[in-house]
Amino acid sequence: MKNITLGQYIPLDSFFHRLDPRSKICAMVAMMIAVFIPAGFIGYALIGAILIMCVFISRLQVDFIIKAMKPMIFMMIFLFVVNIFVVKSGTLLVSFWIFNIYSGAIIETLYIVIRLLLMIMITTLLTATTKPMDLTLGLEHLMGPLEKIKVPTHDIAMMVALALRFIPTLIEEADRILKAQASRGVDLENGTLREKINAILSLIVPMFVSCFQRADDLADAMEARGYAVGAPRVRYKKLAFTAGDYIVIIGANLVLLAVIAIKIWVIK
Repeated sequence: MKNITLGQYIPLDSFFHRLDPRSKICAMVAMMIAVFIPAGFIGYALIGAILIMCVFISRLQVDFIIKAMKPMIFMMIFLFVVNIFVVKSGTLLVSFWIFNIYSGAIIETLYIVIRLLLMIMITTLLTATTKPMDLTLGLEHLMGPLEKIKVPTHDIAMMVALALRFIPTLIEEADRILKAQASRGVDLENGTLREKINAILSLIVPMFVSCFQRADDLADAMEARGYAVGAPRVRYKKLAFTAGDYIVIIGANLVLLAVIAIKIWVIK
């Protein structure tokens, strides 16, 4: 449970921590688009090198990034197994009984795994270097033009920020419930399928009760402070771009253009 780092803000003094949240969101979108362009291993190597450099600039520990990737290991293994026996393209590598493993299956699996790892790195960089409230403010500013067509941009940004803010809290709550149930003799690892289902229910039910209780407490706290949906709001913190913000946005878009160029002229 504690290996899930999405939504955790790490308070450090680095170049990325001082950036405007809008520039980081724009850079993240550009990098995400670059990840989904099929530019082969050359393109992914370029994106990976840039992201690793960003991790060191942001002064985040490598262990923190690795922890963010650990929860995806099961999904990666599952995708690997499915692709190995489903994809039938490329050269036949191994033939065993009714199973045939082709080179295309290996390559496609590697593509998917690398994409997942890169996306995790991008989102972890954003959430680890941006406060939840700053992220809310940045999203609201970027979605500002949508207000002209009556889109509740502030409500959407607030929901996203609250979801990110409470991910670490809910993880801690789940860990606490797991330990409490284990002390009462609940075993999630051993036993029959029915016993495991009952053990999981003993975790899910208290989690739902805790989530609803926290949501109710949060609603009461916001109401007590005069929060009203749709009311005009003023901001204590004003966002302003600096030279570093423009450098990050331009750099992310240059990476995107480089990946597109690799796809067009190198990977044909």
